[in-house]
Amino acid sequence: MSEPVEKTDTVFREQQERYRGTVFLPKTSFPMRGNLPKREPDMLAHWAETGLDGQIAEAGRRADSIFTLHDGPPYANGHIHIGHALNKVMKDVINRAQRMNGAQVRYMPGWDCHGLPIEWKVEEEYRRKGKDKDAVPVLQFRAECREYAAKWVEAQREDFKRLGIQAEWDNRYVTMDFASEAQIAEEIGKFLLNGRLYRGLRPVMWSPVEKTALAEAEVEYHDITSTTLFVAFPNVKDPTEGQLLSGASAVIWTTTPWTIPVNRALAAGPDITYTVIHVTGVAEDSLVPVGAKLIVAVDRLEDFLSGAGVTGHEVLHTLPGRALEGAVFAHPLRGRGFDYDVPLLLGDFVTTDAGTGLVHMAPAHGHDDFMLCRAHGVEVTEEVCDNGTYVDWMPELGGVHVFKATQPVCDLLTQVRDQARQDGAPARGLMARAEIVHSYPHSWRSKKPVIFRATPQWFIAMEPREGDEGGPGLRERALKALDDISFVPASSRRRLTSMIEQRPDWCISRQRSWGVPIAVFVEKRTGEVLRDADVMSRIVQSFRERGADAWYDTDPAVYLGEGRNPEDYDQVFDIVDVWFESGCSHRFVLHQEGVNYPADLYLEGSDQHRGWFQSSLLESVGAEGVASYRTVVTNGFVLDGQGRKMSKSLGNTIVPDDVTKTLGADVLRLWVLNSDTNEDLRISQEILKQQGELYRRVRNTLRWLLGALDGFTQAEALPLGWDDVSAPVDVMLDRLVPDEAARALRHKATVKARKALPLLEQYILHRLYELYQRVQEAVKTHQWNGVYPLLHNFCNNELSAFYFDIRKDVLYCDPTDSHARRAARTVLDVLHRALTTWLAPALVFTAEESWQARFGQEGSVHLERFFVPEEGWHDPELAGRWETLRQVRRRVTTALEVARREGLIGSSLEAQVHLPLTADEQVVSEGIDWAELCLASEVHVQPGQAEDEVRVSRADGQKCARCWRVLPDVGQNEDHSHLCLRCFGAVSA
Repeated sequence: MSEPVEKTDTVFREQQERYRGTVFLPKTSFPMRGNLPKREPDMLAHWAETGLDGQIAEAGRRADSIFTLHDGPPYANGHIHIGHALNKVMKDVINRAQRMNGAQVRYMPGWDCHGLPIEWKVEEEYRRKGKDKDAVPVLQFRAECREYAAKWVEAQREDFKRLGIQAEWDNRYVTMDFASEAQIAEEIGKFLLNGRLYRGLRPVMWSPVEKTALAEAEVEYHDITSTTLFVAFPNVKDPTEGQLLSGASAVIWTTTPWTIPVNRALAAGPDITYTVIHVTGVAEDSLVPVGAKLIVAVDRLEDFLSGAGVTGHEVLHTLPGRALEGAVFAHPLRGRGFDYDVPLLLGDFVTTDAGTGLVHMAPAHGHDDFMLCRAHGVEVTEEVCDNGTYVDWMPELGGVHVFKATQPVCDLLTQVRDQARQDGAPARGLMARAEIVHSYPHSWRSKKPVIFRATPQWFIAMEPREGDEGGPGLRERALKALDDISFVPASSRRRLTSMIEQRPDWCISRQRSWGVPIAVFVEKRTGEVLRDADVMSRIVQSFRERGADAWYDTDPAVYLGEGRNPEDYDQVFDIVDVWFESGCSHRFVLHQEGVNYPADLYLEGSDQHRGWFQSSLLESVGAEGVASYRTVVTNGFVLDGQGRKMSKSLGNTIVPDDVTKTLGADVLRLWVLNSDTNEDLRISQEILKQQGELYRRVRNTLRWLLGALDGFTQAEALPLGWDDVSAPVDVMLDRLVPDEAARALRHKATVKARKALPLLEQYILHRLYELYQRVQEAVKTHQWNGVYPLLHNFCNNELSAFYFDIRKDVLYCDPTDSHARRAARTVLDVLHRALTTWLAPALVFTAEESWQARFGQEGSVHLERFFVPEEGWHDPELAGRWETLRQVRRRVTTALEVARREGLIGSSLEAQVHLPLTADEQVVSEGIDWAELCLASEVHVQPGQAEDEVRVSRADGQKCARCWRVLPDVGQNEDHSHLCLRCFGAVSA
C-alpha cells in the first residue's frame, strides 16, 4: 500500500505558500482582455505620432521586389458599409503580407467622385428645399457636387483608417482632382484620335427618373408584375405561293405594351415552323374573333390557344419561317395615326421559349430590334422623351408616360379589334391580356424601372471601324489580353470573358452635369467629330490647370486654335461614364516610382466583372495596348446570418462603425479572414460573437507565450538544430524510477537531448515549418481562405491544449538553467516571433500590442518581415511519429478522465499509469517521457496490444508542495521535506 499523498491538508497548504514564490509563473503586461474599442484608437494615435507610415515607406525603398495592388475606387457618397470593410480588409491583408514577405508596397487608395451617385445626392437636397436643379448655374451645381464628394472622401478615409487599413492616405487619388480630370480627358482623346470614339444612335438603358443613360453595372434587377398582351398584325403583302397568308394576322406576345405604338417590324425565326389556323370556337370571355386566321409557331400553338381562350380551331397551313421573308403586315393601330407597313424580318435570336414565336420589333427600344431593323433599312425613330413620356406628336398618346401607357394602349388595341370585327376585316389589335411576374432592370440609385431607348450617344467601338488605327478590334484585343491574366477563383475567368464576348459597343456618354465632359467638337455641316491632336492637347492642358470646369467657361476658340471658326462647331457637353473614369485610374497611380505597371493585382467584388474589371481592361487595352492588371481576385457579397441581402427595411444591416465600437476592428478583420471570401459571406451579431471567441483564444495564446518568456534573452537560447550544446547534463531530468531499464532509456534520451532539442520541441518546429508553407502559398496566390483558421487551430489545439499543457511543468518548476526549460523557452521565443508576424496582416492591432509588450513601443511588428522557419525543421518522419504518440496519449488521457470521474484520483498528477504498447509503438516511444507527456506522476510502459486496457492507479509517494507531482523522492531532503529532488534543486540553486 502506498504512502499517503499528503500528511495533512493544512500543512500542505502552508508548504505551498512557502514555495509559491519559487515557481516561475507567467508574468506579462499583455492583458487578458483585449478592450479593443479603446485600445485600437490609442494605437492608431501612437502610429500617427511616431510616423509609422513614413517608416514603412522608407523601409520599402530597401525592399527586394515591388508588389502593386491597385485600389478600385468606391463612391464618395456616405459612410462605408460592410462590403467596403470586407474589400479593404482583404486588400490590406494582402498588402501587409507582401510587405512582410520582402516587397515594396505602395498602396494609394482612391475614390470615384463624379457622376450620378454624387449628383443624385445633391439633387435630393435640392428637392428637399424645393429648389429647381435646372435653374442653378452649371458651375455652381458642379461646385456643390465637388464639396459634397470632398466631405465623404474625408469621412470614408477615417472609416477605413479605423479598420487598421495601411495606405498612403495623403497620396490618395480622386477622380475630381484637376490632374485626374485632365488625364481622363487625355484618355478620351486617345480613343478619339485612334478612331474608336464615335457618335451614334443606339438603344441604351435609360433612366426616365434620372434622365440619363446607364451602364450595365448601374442596373439591378427586381421582380415586377407586368401586363402581357397577345396582339394581331394583319397581313397586307403575302410572298408565299398560293397566298397562304392572305387574310391572316401575325400574333405577337409582349410584356411591354408601351412599345406597341413604336413598333416598326416583326421578326420570325428562319428555322421555326409556323402554322396558319382558322378559329372556330372561343370561350365566353375570349377576345379572339371567331373566324380569325392567325399565324403562330407550331411549338407555341397550344400555349397560345389556352392563353387566348380559343376552344376550337383548324390548321390551314404550316410553313417554315424562311417562307415568311418578304411578308408585310399593317401596324395594328392603322387608321389611328399609325399608318405604315410593318415588314417581317428573319432573326436568329427568335426562339419558341415563350410567346408565339413571332416578335414585334421596336427598334428604338431594344438591342436585337435595333440591329435587325437597321440591317434591313427600317427607320429608327425617337418617340420617347428623356423623362419617359411619348413625344407630343405621338397620335392619341402624346405626353403619356410609358409606364402609365398600358391601359391607354390596351384601349386603342381593343377599339381597332372591335372595328375590324365590325368591318369583317382580318383580325387585328388585342387578342388577349394577362399579367406576369418577371425580373426587370431598375436603376440601383433611384430604384426605379429603366427602359431601353435609342438616343444619340458617344460610343467606343468594340469592332474595327472605318477610319480607326487598323488591326484587330477592341473586343479581340481585350480577349487576347485575358489569356495572360490569372483569376482567383479560376472560375471567374469565364464570367469576364463571356461579358467581353457579348457586350455591345461601349456607351460612354451621360446626360448629366457632374463629371468630366467628353471634350470634343463636332462640325455642324458634316456631323463629323473633330480629330485633332493639337486641339486635344490644349484641352488637356487647360483641364490640368483649372479642372474640367474650364470646358464650361472657356471660349471654344481657345481650344480650336487659329483657322477654325467656333460658329462651325458644336461643343459636346455630355459627361463621360464614371466607369470610363475609374477605368482610367491606372493612369493616375501605376506610373509612379516604386509601382508596377501593369498592376500585380486588382481585387473587387464579383459585380465588378461588369464594372471596374471590364472598364479597366477595355480602357487600358484600347489606350495603352495592354491590360492594366496581371491578376484579378474576386470576393463575394455580404449577406446576413440567414443568407438574405442586407437592407435597412429588414433591419439586418451590420455597420462597420458599430462593430469597431463594440468588438473592435481586429474581430471584424478576423471575420473576413475566417470566411470563404470567394463565395457570398454571412455576418450577424451571433457570427461576430463567435469570432470574438476565436479572437480570445488566439489572444490567450499570445498572452501565455509572453508570460512564459518573461525575462528571456538570447543568451538563454539553445541552437535550433542538431549541433552540440554546451549546457551541463541536468541530472534532475533523469528522475528516480524503480525500473532500471526505464532509467537507462531515460539517460539515453537525456544524452541525445544534449545534441538536439527534445523531440516535442522538434515537432513544434516542424509544425511551424508546415504553417509557414501555407502562409507562403497564400502570399503567392492571394488566397488567404483557410490560413487563419489553421493558425487558430494551431494555437488552440496544438499549443494551448497540447504543447503548453505539457511544458507548464518544466517552465514553472525546472531550474532556470535546465536544458528542458531552456529548450522550451527557445521554442516559445520562436513561436512568439512567428505567430506575431504571421498574425500581423490580419490582427494588426493585437499583433502590434503583442510585439510591443515584449520588445517595447519603439519598434513595430509592421516594420518586421515574416519569421522564416529553417529548412532543417521540416521532418515528416517525426511528424508521423508524433501522430502515433498523440493517439496513444489520447488513450491515456481518456483513462485518466474516467479515473477522475470515478474518484480514484483528484488530478492526473496523482496517477500512475500502466501503459501497454505494441512493438511498433514502443519503437516510436524511444526517448519519450510518457509521464511528462500524459501529465501523470508515473507511467509504466509494458508490452501489449493496441486494444489492451490502460490501467490507472494512485501514484506511490507523496505530493510535492511545489510541482504537485506525487513522487517517491518527496521528503528525501530534511530541510525541504515537502519537495521532490527536482524542486529541491530548483529552490537551492
